[in-house]
Amino acid sequence: MPTCSICSRNSELRDVLIEGSIIQVCDNCSKYGNVIEVKPKIIERKIIKLRVEEENELIVPDYFEKIKNAREKLNMRQEELAAKINEKSSLIHSIETGHLVPTMAIAKKLENILSIKLIDYYKIDSAQSKIDFGNNSMKIGDLLKLKKD
Repeated sequence: MPTCSICSRNSELRDVLIEGSIIQVCDNCSKYGNVIEVKPKIIERKIIKLRVEEENELIVPDYFEKIKNAREKLNMRQEELAAKINEKSSLIHSIETGHLVPTMAIAKKLENILSIKLIDYYKIDSAQSKIDFGNNSMKIGDLLKLKKD
């Protein structure tokens, strides 16, 4: 138990303004000043509606199969494809084996050369999304709900 700053008693303390200073004293010594009441702060819960109208680009999950099949249909070697998109053949090999996800720039080059679709466009469905900031169980994934266009 804490001790009073005036009488050194062990008891529950209060904040009291005595001669311009705020000190912690017991109930008995609080008569020498003005007791400062601390009211608990009420946290206001706000619910905010989000409106996001942006499209997100994502690489399709089976990109490596599509790239390899399209390249083989064109009777093209990995080195030839790499030369056409101005990249190294080791990059094409890594992409085709699924060890590397192509960047958007490389995916667009591959789409143009191979005439395939590697990029999907998604819109975030936020017209009816509500975020309750008072909810402590909310995760980042709860904020992002993707709806396929």
